[in-house]
Amino acid sequence: MSIIQEIKDSWGWVGIEPLATVAENDFGNLMVEDVYGKFWRLSPEDLYCEIVANDRAELELLSEDQNFLKDWYMQALVEQAKESLGAIPEGHKYCLVIPGALGGAYETSNIKTTPLIELVRFSGDLAKQIKDFPEGAKIQLRAVE
Repeated sequence: MSIIQEIKDSWGWVGIEPLATVAENDFGNLMVEDVYGKFWRLSPEDLYCEIVANDRAELELLSEDQNFLKDWYMQALVEQAKESLGAIPEGHKYCLVIPGALGGAYETSNIKTTPLIELVRFSGDLAKQIKDFPEGAKIQLRAVE
């Protein structure tokens, strides 16, 4: 399955109609252009996919914003992950085992690697399941086979 189809299947519920990915970081964050020329940030660790720029000009401005760039590149965390886990295998990304949105720590003990497709699928499915929970709600994850 293509990454565009996976975004559509797993995150389409937020209203995104993906056309192309235009950027990605080592933690699987994706910058996605939609069919209307808007740009969305998909953040697996924070369980969101939202519009960050309404057009290419706004995206260019965003690419100059130092706060955005620091958050996007996650440099310190990437360096820790590389030191602990080594280089990312092709088609994989680093990920937080317990997403930050659920209280997962941004530290090496909570970082693994996973295929990008699975990361997009898991984060979209989980985000959809908890989207209506109030801030601070307790969540219990259960593994099923």
